[in-house]
Amino acid sequence: MPVYSQQLKISENRRFFTDEEGKPFFWLADTGWLLFNRLTREEADRYLTDRQQKGFNVVQVMVVQALRTVNVYGDSALSNHDLSRPKVTEGNAFENPEAYDYWDHVDYVVGKAAEKGIKLGMVPIWGNAVKNGRTSAGQAKAYAQFLARRYRGRPNIVWLNGGDIQGDVVPEVWEAIGTTLRAEDAGHLITFHPFGRMQSSKWFHDSSWLDFNMFQSGHRTYAQDHEAKDLRYGEDNWRYVEADYARTPVKPVLDGEPSYENIWHGLHDKTLPVWTADDVRRYAYWSVFAGACGFTYGNNGVMQMRYARDPKLPSWEEAIHDPGAGQMMHLKNLMLSKPYFERVPDQSLIAENGERYDRLLATRGRDYALIYTWNGRQMKVNMGKIGGSKVNASWYDPRTGETKVLGKVENRGVKTFNPPGEVRNGNDWVLVLEK
Repeated sequence: MPVYSQQLKISENRRFFTDEEGKPFFWLADTGWLLFNRLTREEADRYLTDRQQKGFNVVQVMVVQALRTVNVYGDSALSNHDLSRPKVTEGNAFENPEAYDYWDHVDYVVGKAAEKGIKLGMVPIWGNAVKNGRTSAGQAKAYAQFLARRYRGRPNIVWLNGGDIQGDVVPEVWEAIGTTLRAEDAGHLITFHPFGRMQSSKWFHDSSWLDFNMFQSGHRTYAQDHEAKDLRYGEDNWRYVEADYARTPVKPVLDGEPSYENIWHGLHDKTLPVWTADDVRRYAYWSVFAGACGFTYGNNGVMQMRYARDPKLPSWEEAIHDPGAGQMMHLKNLMLSKPYFERVPDQSLIAENGERYDRLLATRGRDYALIYTWNGRQMKVNMGKIGGSKVNASWYDPRTGETKVLGKVENRGVKTFNPPGEVRNGNDWVLVLEK
């Protein structure tokens, strides 16, 4: 099977990703957590094709969701629910059920993703499956050896240790997986997917196996946050980026799980409103403009690969067409349209800022600057931060990727810019200034 996907690398300045040729790689991921478990080969083909067409270049997926995991074909991932004993059948013939197993199906999907230029961010074992103490560090090590040896030759893999869990819960298991993957598979990047409102850096920033930081800004509203402030930034996912961006040694950082499109505020109460495409865009632009190396999108129906059993809830095949998914590529296109590796966050561009939904986020290179507003409020900008006596100004629409040209502006003093439309949540715009 031809493989077109390249292995992911860390950029020279340690802030971003590159491909094997050193070209910029903007991480734009979808959470297809149950891809290996619930989709047939044909369904997986359709899903990956759709995500490729929408500009996604990573899919985050659970390799094993639980010790009892069985895929759509009835194949068990493990023997006797023992993580150290992956259930592998000799031979590989899809037409012969007796010679086709869970891991052959994973192999197929990995290969199909590679053909489409998609990386798979693979969580070896989800946190809930091991926090009950039924898996030892020794079993985790044996399992990680199996994974590393089976997939280290596949270029389109990124390892996401953990899986919606705190790093100090069964820490010996996560250390065993991380250190073993690093020892057995030196070529693939590794991070840790933490519990909601938490950061991998809290436990593992200095670990030799952690190549980049991931945080989960989560699914709650400002009003639903009641935990200690030192661990929670509410919906301000840009604050997680700021905190990790300032750490040493320098490592890339991104939001690996913000609020999903079409999931209820706080996740479980179906009487509450759902998060929309507008909210998803806010998380995306806030975090990237704060210095993140990419962004992970999620959708309630897609992340669990839901089938059409409930007439009130869309199936995954319907949910893949929700508007937020199609709008994510506009962020990726914008970031890749400018000199990439020189980009830094720079809030000094903003003369007057606000809090929560009034917050403006700014990023720039030497000769360009980008400022994001979620609600279309007035911007007062400190000019002279980029080159040129005059700059070209325009508005970039995160919903469509279209540009509205403003014209030339003097590059000095404080200038006021008024985005198109009325001031309201979801009327988001990017002010683009270029030498």
